[in-house]
Amino acid sequence: MRRTEVLQGLRMLKLRDLLSRWESEELSQLEAAELLGVHERTFRRWARRFEEDGDDGLVDRRMGRRSGRAVSEAEAAEVERLYLEKYMGFTAKHFHEYLAGSHRFTRSYSWTKGFLQDRGLLARAPRRGAHRRKRPRRPMVGMMLHQDASKHVWLEGLGALDLVVTMDDATSEIYSMILVAEEGTMSTFQGLIETIAAKGLFCSFYTDRGSHYFLTPEAGGKVDRTQPTQVGRALAQLGIEHIAAYSPEARGRSERMFRTLQDRLPKDLVLNGFTTDVAAANRFLRETYLPHHNSRFAVQAAEAGSGFVPVAEAQWRDILCVQEERIVAPDNTVAWNRRRLQIPPHPARAHFVRAKVRVHHYVDGELAIFHGPRCLVRWSPADPDLSDQRQRSAA
Repeated sequence: MRRTEVLQGLRMLKLRDLLSRWESEELSQLEAAELLGVHERTFRRWARRFEEDGDDGLVDRRMGRRSGRAVSEAEAAEVERLYLEKYMGFTAKHFHEYLAGSHRFTRSYSWTKGFLQDRGLLARAPRRGAHRRKRPRRPMVGMMLHQDASKHVWLEGLGALDLVVTMDDATSEIYSMILVAEEGTMSTFQGLIETIAAKGLFCSFYTDRGSHYFLTPEAGGKVDRTQPTQVGRALAQLGIEHIAAYSPEARGRSERMFRTLQDRLPKDLVLNGFTTDVAAANRFLRETYLPHHNSRFAVQAAEAGSGFVPVAEAQWRDILCVQEERIVAPDNTVAWNRRRLQIPPHPARAHFVRAKVRVHHYVDGELAIFHGPRCLVRWSPADPDLSDQRQRSAA
């Protein structure tokens, strides 16, 4: 039985009781009306109807009549057609956003959700489990950033890819979102570069214990802070605290964000024609999807102000890269990744034989060799000298 019909039955029982008490002069019309919560004239009208028609006179005459504001059958049919033909599998909220934005649908989200459930197109959500308290957010932006990755079929024409996301704890605003074949050191650096270039340095970095973040000698054990990874070394050089999460529940904010992305993002990529091109999809994420996602899901920080510290690119570029030490060979070359990298003559020294140098490998593919703080040589990915090195190594 519908809730309206139940309430109608209860109202009739109460009204009949008050009418009998009024007829027995136990109550006046004014007192009976006050107990019903209606005006005295309304009570007199109901009393007259009961006298003329009995219980039928007390039935709410609006019941069974179609509301003048109800969605028309044609409009409802169009909504059902759109869902079945174009948006099948979308959540009610995601579907309603497209209805309102792309199809100028003016009805509420509640109507959309109820309609889809009534038509059997959307299952009703199960009851929630036990109550748990969320960890309070950091009060200001830039105080803590999360980085995590989720393996999922983001592009329907390819297999599972990793989506690496860098997000602010205070607002859930996403600063970087990158699709890669597999998360690792370079994808972490890419997320950090995009964030720091746009916002500045931040206070702390919260991640899982993946091998590119931490060395964990025993599975499930504590991380080894004495042997930093490339990521750990870079964060320490930048003065950013690195915090390790020890359970999925500790990363609840990231997990909830990925549930939203796994539901929405693949559908948006398909709607916009991205199925196999990862580079084009990443441009779409950066330029189109990310601003829309943040406007929809980011929240206001508890306090004004910012924990970000703006810095010039020169202060982080040579840190957010893979650094490996090498000893220079007698021919002033160093071995790196099955190549021989030639150090050219330099005014600082006659030669660098047996000197300890560092090879820097950047996210964009650039290479450089440093001796202490001094850069001896750089190669861009398209540099002919570096191409020659590859060819000689292959030979």
